[in-house]
Amino acid sequence: MTQPQLETLLWSREGNVATVTINRPKVLNALNAQVLRELNLILDNRELTAGLRALVLTGAGDKAFVAGADIAAMREMTTQEALQFGRLGQDTTRRLESAPYLTIARVQGFALGGGCELAMACDIIVASEKALFGQPEVDLGLIPGFGGTQRLARRVGLPLAMEVLCAGRKLNGREAWQLGLISSVATAEELDATLAQILKNVGRAAPQAVAETKKLARASLEIPLEHGLAAEVTAFASCFTGQEAKEGLSAFLEKRKANFSN
Repeated sequence: MTQPQLETLLWSREGNVATVTINRPKVLNALNAQVLRELNLILDNRELTAGLRALVLTGAGDKAFVAGADIAAMREMTTQEALQFGRLGQDTTRRLESAPYLTIARVQGFALGGGCELAMACDIIVASEKALFGQPEVDLGLIPGFGGTQRLARRVGLPLAMEVLCAGRKLNGREAWQLGLISSVATAEELDATLAQILKNVGRAAPQAVAETKKLARASLEIPLEHGLAAEVTAFASCFTGQEAKEGLSAFLEKRKANFSN
């Protein structure tokens, strides 16, 4: 297996779970074009990600998941360069959404600007109570460029999204959980144990069923209900031609744990 050359990311894999760590702690893991390109190298590498059940995305250190995009780099951008940077960020987030395995953001600190956008592209967000989410781009004379204006309202509703996007409101981990921005919240000490339990639950589920469920749930945000229901029932019926349903149903009736190892 050929691993891509990485300078801004750390990659590790244990069984069917991989962890990608954005490793720029001196600048609070700020996103620049190199970080995004390296993340795409991983997401596009089918050999590297073969058989994955979950990919965990996190940031190095205790202070930040990702504190935002690299402001020093952005200050020097032309309009055309900014367009390319925004498209690169949006391409990256779409890859996280369309990956055939679950993507999980582990947020232990700042998740601001591009960091909040990167987390929102993941299927599950697990955060510490000390985490801080926000979209402060308007304070810099900018707007979100990696999908923040589109995804935030879908998660929390338009009124709250407008306050976060336009009035600088920031949400700690507990608030973000209560308002539906994130999936789970824990104390800083319990964050990894909470993540481990989620990974355990994912690991015992049927991988193809999880992948198909993710695809259908993601699509439900963008297509009419009747189209989504038609796609769901077709996918439901197709489950009965595969080995996962045979194993899962048999295990239930035989009062044993299903074995979905792949």
